[in-house]
Amino acid sequence: MEVGLRLGIATVVGRGRYGGGGRCHRRRGSRYGYARTPSNLRPIPRDEGRVSKDYSPPSLVLCNARSIGKKTATLRDFFTSQEVDLACVTETWVRERETVTLREMAPPGFSVLHQSRTVGRGGGVALLIREDCSFRALPSPSIPGIECVGLVWGSEVSLAVWLVYRPPSAPAATLSGLLEAVAGWALEFPNLLVLGDFNIHADATPSSQALDLVSSMATLGLSQFVSGPTHQAGHTLDLIFGAGIDVIMSPSMKVPWSDHYALKARIDFPPPPCLGGEPIWARPRRLMDPDRFRQALRDLAPPGDSLTELVEGWNIQLLAAIDEIAPRRPLRHRRNRAPWFTEELRKMKRDLRRLERVWRGARDGASRTSYRVFMKTYEMAVKAAKKSYFLASIASASSRPAQLFSIIRSLTSLEGQPNLNSNSTHSCEAFASSFAEKVLLLRHDLPANLDTMKELEAPRLSSGPVLDHFDRISPADVDRLLQAGKPTTCPLDPCPSWLIRACPDEVRGPLGDIINLSLGTGIFPGELKEAVVRPLLKKTSLDPLDLSNYRPVSNLPFLGKVIERAVAEQLGRFLDETSALDPFQSGFRAGHGTETALVALTDDLRRQLDRGGSGLLILLDLSAAFDMVDHELLDRRLADVGIQGTVLQWLRSFLSGRGQRVALGGELSSRHSLVCGVPQGAILSPMLFNIFMRPLAQLVRSFGLGCHQYADDTQLYLLMDGHPDSAPDTLTRCLEAVAGWLRGSRLKLNPSKTEVLWLGRSDMGLRGQLPSLAGVQLVPASSVKSLGVIFDTSLSMEAQITAITKAAFFHLRQAKQLAPYLSRPDLATVIHATVTSRLDYCNSLYVGLPLRLTQKLQRVQNAAARLLTGSSLRDHIHPVLYQLHWLPVEYRIRFKVLVLTFKALYGLGPSYLRDRLSWYVPQRNLRSANKNTLKIPGLREVRLASTRARAFSAAAPIWWNALSQETRALQDLTSFRRACKTELFHQAFCQGAA
Repeated sequence: MEVGLRLGIATVVGRGRYGGGGRCHRRRGSRYGYARTPSNLRPIPRDEGRVSKDYSPPSLVLCNARSIGKKTATLRDFFTSQEVDLACVTETWVRERETVTLREMAPPGFSVLHQSRTVGRGGGVALLIREDCSFRALPSPSIPGIECVGLVWGSEVSLAVWLVYRPPSAPAATLSGLLEAVAGWALEFPNLLVLGDFNIHADATPSSQALDLVSSMATLGLSQFVSGPTHQAGHTLDLIFGAGIDVIMSPSMKVPWSDHYALKARIDFPPPPCLGGEPIWARPRRLMDPDRFRQALRDLAPPGDSLTELVEGWNIQLLAAIDEIAPRRPLRHRRNRAPWFTEELRKMKRDLRRLERVWRGARDGASRTSYRVFMKTYEMAVKAAKKSYFLASIASASSRPAQLFSIIRSLTSLEGQPNLNSNSTHSCEAFASSFAEKVLLLRHDLPANLDTMKELEAPRLSSGPVLDHFDRISPADVDRLLQAGKPTTCPLDPCPSWLIRACPDEVRGPLGDIINLSLGTGIFPGELKEAVVRPLLKKTSLDPLDLSNYRPVSNLPFLGKVIERAVAEQLGRFLDETSALDPFQSGFRAGHGTETALVALTDDLRRQLDRGGSGLLILLDLSAAFDMVDHELLDRRLADVGIQGTVLQWLRSFLSGRGQRVALGGELSSRHSLVCGVPQGAILSPMLFNIFMRPLAQLVRSFGLGCHQYADDTQLYLLMDGHPDSAPDTLTRCLEAVAGWLRGSRLKLNPSKTEVLWLGRSDMGLRGQLPSLAGVQLVPASSVKSLGVIFDTSLSMEAQITAITKAAFFHLRQAKQLAPYLSRPDLATVIHATVTSRLDYCNSLYVGLPLRLTQKLQRVQNAAARLLTGSSLRDHIHPVLYQLHWLPVEYRIRFKVLVLTFKALYGLGPSYLRDRLSWYVPQRNLRSANKNTLKIPGLREVRLASTRARAFSAAAPIWWNALSQETRALQDLTSFRRACKTELFHQAFCQGAA
């Protein structure tokens, strides 16, 4: 009977180390010695999330720090020990840009929202919230005399939290402004929490201000939950108001690092979703040894003769090899920890807590002093440990920029990417549907009949060169294709791509067979047509709960990219040799870029203004242009440029039958088919898009307008003599034709985001209305932003330089905070990446600017040089720049113009820059005939040559001819850059000293 009972009871057994069922074991020392019968065992149920029947509601703590500057470690330990989900800190005394200090205060795994005091010292409020909670920041309102910061917490049921600090010196009228703001918040958010340091006496015998505040809050539906003193003087200054929720207060805590008490409360509110549940399966990187992987691939020979069998065999055998050396293992989510926290710091923390307990028991000045002295020692030890750890980490990552900047972001970034509830398969499906429906809705609004726009198509080439087959790929080509590009890995890949690149001898033969069979048959493998998409929030300030605020980031299989690269090389070479692409298309073409496009544009506009004329600049905006490309139209335009036969068949196969899935937290959505568009993340997509957009520029120029394109950014400009009262009819007809061509090409024009800039004298603007575009009236703006550069009506570049200096000084302040953790070479890397790159971006547009503008940029460079070298303000800047071998800003502009000139002259740049330059040819056979000089435009062509030379076509020849004959004679780009910088450096420093 006893044995029968024992066999009938279901015993709970674990799932094993890796999530599988455990083996049947004989229990050691068992009285009966029977083995467990698997049929009598039931597995432990898996956790479906963090919420369980014994969960506790989310908690928060409110404290007044009275400066966090020397208390960051103490505050972080306090928040960690209290196990809070939300920490509210008033009086941070931190300025707006001191992100490193705020990051030091936050426990691992927390984001920080901070609002500093705009005028004067002190003040500042900060919210610290767990990163794995669903939240979004709220814009801080402007309330005179009040500092506040807010967020919305939760997803399905949300709670708005506003942290408020009112200084003691604030007049009574500030409460009226606060109540006005609270009234608006109460209407917008049913569940509302307003808390902070109000600096009014809401004691047992409250002041009139406190009575008025509490009663006014009550009329808005907010109850006050704090009772008892919150300040060591016995007053109640810190208050918590709530509407739609219940707040459960804990006893107030006296803390030795502030004269305010710390308040802790629990909120009767659904707990925020967080990471947990099922493990994520991954392969240990430490086991991925290239030698062992190479040995596992010794017999790699994909079976079969068809392309499908070859690709399937490739994937199967690579997967078997990686499984042999690094099998997948489950990794559960772990709370972020501080890797720099040593055992010595742990002991000091225990001693600090012991001194705190002594102070709480004694409540005397001596114990408080002992605690505060040891707290300062502990803070210094924490800073030293962090510095030592990050110095070692940054030194080990100095040769890997991506890892280096990842470490730097961990020190400076206050907010991480919000959690997207990665355990929910529904989230995957919601994102997948959102991305697919966006394109379908845009196509639904466009006409289905494409025949109406046939007259606008580029004429088919009746004769000329064609590309109808691919050349066979040699083993040397396979090695080159394998090593080209970044070794990105897609979740659909059988193994990491860097491992494949580490084994060229083993994969060369099978990979070459797959590529050549694909190119020879004109078929792109169907197994490689699926993309894995990850949602990325466009800006951290956007609402993470709104799916429209995310952009899809696609990842494609590595094998497919290698095949694409083989096609792209041959297709790109054919397009360059036949000049099939529009010469003014600068997107994704060698020698072209945003700067070359803007140099040509501003050169035309400045010369027109120099002649006393005016101009109109129109920046077209297209919605999801790459995703809207119609395959039938693209097929016709490929044929127009000479793509035929097997090549055209392969491109059709490449575009057809594609699909995508959304990946979130180890889950994949169902497959969504793509009926249009060029695949995001594909190597061929930019090239195909340029071919698709080719007729648009030809159409615009047929009306006499200029046109520059960078991928889907299209810039139209009309040059006009004098200053007409209204736009000419040519512009109206051109815009109508452009809108019609876009409709016929099934591209969605966004006229409300299309920008217009009138260029000319400020007192002689257009008096009449501009024409409409797709039914929307165009209105000139005072400034527009094109390809990252701000233009105004006079092309003064003042707004652009102001924006650059503001951003550069922000990054300089961050670099200064990082300086204790960085060696000088690493600090130089950070400065070059965040500051110098901004000074140099499109700086060829700053030709001939007034000294008052270039001096703003020079101040940025001077500050960066002093930070890097540790020089003081009393030190003269020229020796500092000379020591760093940095060209001053004025000479950096000249250097960029000269490099662009060299590239244009020797076929390394776009033809539209080369056409603006011409070699000097004397009328007689003079000695200057062979000196490689350029012709300088005469005064009849451009007056700028005799003033500030603000046009590229006028300044470039002057500066080119000023170079030494030896430098001008060089024809290698690297040698020219080196010689040019040496010559300019000598002019900037040595000539002045002489």
